[in-house]
Formats: sequence, structure tokens, C-alpha cells
Amino acid sequence: MNKKGQELSTNTIIMVVLGIIVLVILVLGFTIGWDRFLPFIRSNNVDQIKSACAFACSSDNTYDYCSLPRDVNDGVNDKFTESCYNLTSKTEYATRNYGIEACSTVDCNG
Repeated sequence: MNKKGQELSTNTIIMVVLGIIVLVILVLGFTIGWDRFLPFIRSNNVDQIKSACAFACSSDNTYDYCSLPRDVNDGVNDKFTESCYNLTSKTEYATRNYGIEACSTVDCNG
């Protein structure tokens, strides 16, 4: 019965190891970027772009609607960069059904 150290239970050791693993994953994700760390997880930002384009149209912001490049990631196709105007006017994007409405109040041709 002469113990010189304290024993750690198996549950405590498992919890410490899991905590370290989670901490390492979080550090790697935030330092090198989640896209590089977990490339198999695809996100979809079409709803955010749809909202941003609708806001640019409703506020008559010509630059934001016609020229501002937006990084589109629909989760199916490769990422690409286009403006709201190009997303509504180019026929290659019309078949993808992003739901971005053309803006009648902003003139991108002038």
C-alpha cells in the first residue's frame, strides 16, 4: 500500500487524448484554412450571393451589382468568380438555377 504516485483512470486518459486531438484539428483548420484541411467538405454560398445581389439591386449600387467579383461555390461545380450581372446575363449560369434575379434598376451597360 505504499503508493508514490496517483493513478489516472482510463476515462480521464481517453478524455485528455480526445481533447488534444480536437485542439489540433481546430488549430490546423484555422491556420491553414478549412478548405485545404477538409477539401472533401463542400460548402454552398449561393444563398449569400443571392441576398447580396438583391441588396445591391435594391440599393441601386451599380458597382456591387455590375463589377464586384463574387466567389461562387455551389457545391457541385468548381469555384468561380463572377459579378451579379454576369450571373444573371450569361446563359451558362442560367441552367444552374441559382435564382438570382436580373436587376432592372441598375444599368450595367452604360
